[in-house]
Amino acid sequence: MRATLLATPDLSRKLAAEFLGTAALVCTVIGSGIMADALSSDDAVSLLGNTMATAAMLFVLISLLGPISGAHFNPAVSLVFTLLRQLSPGLALVYTAAQVSGGLVGTLAAHAMFDLPLFEISSKARQGSSQSFSELVASFGLIVTILGGLRMRPQAVPAFVALYITAAYWFTASTSFANPAVAIARAFTDTFAGIRPSDVPAFILAELVGAGLAMLLAGWLFAPKDAA
Repeated sequence: MRATLLATPDLSRKLAAEFLGTAALVCTVIGSGIMADALSSDDAVSLLGNTMATAAMLFVLISLLGPISGAHFNPAVSLVFTLLRQLSPGLALVYTAAQVSGGLVGTLAAHAMFDLPLFEISSKARQGSSQSFSELVASFGLIVTILGGLRMRPQAVPAFVALYITAAYWFTASTSFANPAVAIARAFTDTFAGIRPSDVPAFILAELVGAGLAMLLAGWLFAPKDAA
């Protein structure tokens, strides 16, 4: 089968891609968490199922929607590209709105599929310095992976991100949210993937700090030859 060239994406297509991509990502995170938790009483098995589904969906979404919007699905990623002057502040703002609203719709969709109340507030505590530091590390690694991948092997970025998130689910104490829009959406599900609303601000702050530090390191580490 031969690929078809896409029309140059306009703003509406870009926002639709960011909205749908974030909605699908959050729906996968929450829905697979509900399914895994229902099928097993072993948290490790549940986390494994949650990990595999999320990584697979990330690969699909980035591969399909990347040519349209860049497949950020994450306000921290949009912020980094704004600071790198590859995204205008105005576009970053509307991207963030699309990502947050998409994440909330993804939560509603997951609840509807599993016959849960559409609106819930999470009671799952994820607090403390270890959790915040985990999110800093998770976000740092994600941004380095994206920027390094774009510099070294752009076509492999979907695989790089999916594989990184697979690993980060397991090596971080927070299970690697690494995404402010996802953190907000997960505050509205009292399921396996939830997070208490009171814990969300610390997660978001850590994610943004990690992203900023990663941007600085990647700018030096992956500098083009003429900048060395």
